Amino acid sequence: MYTYNNEIYVGDGMDIVQCLKDNNLKATRSRIKIMEIISNSNECLSAMDIYTKIDGESIEIDLSTVYRTLEAFYTHGIVEKFDLGEGKYNYKLKDKGHKHLIECEVCHKHVEIDCPMQQVQEYVKAKTGLTLLDSCVNLNKGICKDCSSENKKQ
Repeated sequence: MYTYNNEIYVGDGMDIVQCLKDNNLKATRSRIKIMEIISNSNECLSAMDIYTKIDGESIEIDLSTVYRTLEAFYTHGIVEKFDLGEGKYNYKLKDKGHKHLIECEVCHKHVEIDCPMQQVQEYVKAKTGLTLLDSCVNLNKGICKDCSSENKKQ
């Protein structure tokens, strides 16, 4: 994150205030601060992580505001939300990420999906406490819904 002409930018040059406005969100001090914290983190953060980082800053934000803001960011597609189970979630600034192309073995139709590795990493960390250092996801082939239902008819 950096500032230029009194505007706050995150890593890819995105102006935080403009990002909020582009997503029809009012650029309040608390939303800007929460966005700064998320954009400065290399890890996914929980609402409590964010609240703890705010503590001692020059701005006061209650935990309920953090939760509401994160939900608004998620609803507007600004952050990704990872379900850790037991009603706990982690959040990360949404990035373009890479995609996986899966081909139907029968009709050769291609389907593109977002890489699920971030969700897998968060799940592993939540369940075991381990941070994955190396991983591999191989999503290449499957059978599409249409071909699967045709095979059941035969």
